[in-house]
Amino acid sequence: MKNSMNLAGAYIGIIIGAGFASGQEILQFFTSFGIYSGLGIVVATALFAFLGMQVTQLGSTFQTRSHKSIINHICGRYIGGVIDMIITFFLFGVTVIMIAGSGTIFAEQFGIPSIAGAIAMTILTIGTLLLNVKKIMSIISAVTPFLFIIMIIISGYSFFTSNLSFNEIITSSNRGAAATGNWLMGSLLYVSYNMTAGIAMLAVMGGTFKDKKEAGMGGILGGIGLGILLFLINMGMLSDLKGIQGSGMPTLYLANQISPWLGYMLSIVLLGMIYNTSVGMLYAFTARLVPADTMRFKFSVVMVGILAFLASFVGFIKLVGTLYPITGYFGFVIIAALIISWLRSRAKKRPVNAEWAKL
Repeated sequence: MKNSMNLAGAYIGIIIGAGFASGQEILQFFTSFGIYSGLGIVVATALFAFLGMQVTQLGSTFQTRSHKSIINHICGRYIGGVIDMIITFFLFGVTVIMIAGSGTIFAEQFGIPSIAGAIAMTILTIGTLLLNVKKIMSIISAVTPFLFIIMIIISGYSFFTSNLSFNEIITSSNRGAAATGNWLMGSLLYVSYNMTAGIAMLAVMGGTFKDKKEAGMGGILGGIGLGILLFLINMGMLSDLKGIQGSGMPTLYLANQISPWLGYMLSIVLLGMIYNTSVGMLYAFTARLVPADTMRFKFSVVMVGILAFLASFVGFIKLVGTLYPITGYFGFVIIAALIISWLRSRAKKRPVNAEWAKL
């Protein structure tokens, strides 16, 4: 169980990034649909748990060191090649969003020009990969429990001190801020693009487990943990849906409503999450193109990091609302393939009826 819990924490750490923890993704894909956001979160939690279990178990089965072997297994060689390209492209896109998100935090929380935050995160990310400082990442990933604590405080305070009645809270919505047309599609797209980004590292982590059940339990627990976080952030934002409109970091807005000190604490946690995700995604993207631990790799890290910085000028909110839904549609292929793979594995375990066997 201890190993499964560690995997669950790592799973949550992979999925949580600038958009998730800031509330911007959740606002666009869940909260904007009002009371229906609750149904969306139930669907997303179930999918995160199931898909996390399936990917980690496949990783354990194949003892994989790369997502490519799993993608080729579930999608076939040719479709798998296309999906691999999409995942690789999206890894770069997430890196861009992380850099843009750090700029938004600097601007909204500290009053410092966003370009300063983007430059700082770019330099820190590139520097970490050049120096190969893995211990820093393990320390930063430890901020996940603090995010849970802060989200409980924010959501509880926002809900119980809201000027709106309970009925007004559950009926509030703002479809104009939504990234898609309805709550079910929003939920499916949300899980889809997150798994598109997360499958690369999740497969590798599953490959470190000898026991499939142990790996699968980690995926299930991680999915449930993500669902709890989704619920907490969504509940807090529903309590002040009008106030958070236009904010790049809705959870920071809610934290500052309680106390500036809580806002500063959350901004540090968010920057830690962004840093962790940024380093992981930039490494995974560059390593997919150039062999790691070579001079070419280090040169490529610098070049790709600079390109990601330049691309971040598109803007955090626009990037989240544009790149994620597009990638989410492509990610449906991965989800479908994982479900089919699971059904096939279940079918192999069932005893075949003798009469049907004759046919």
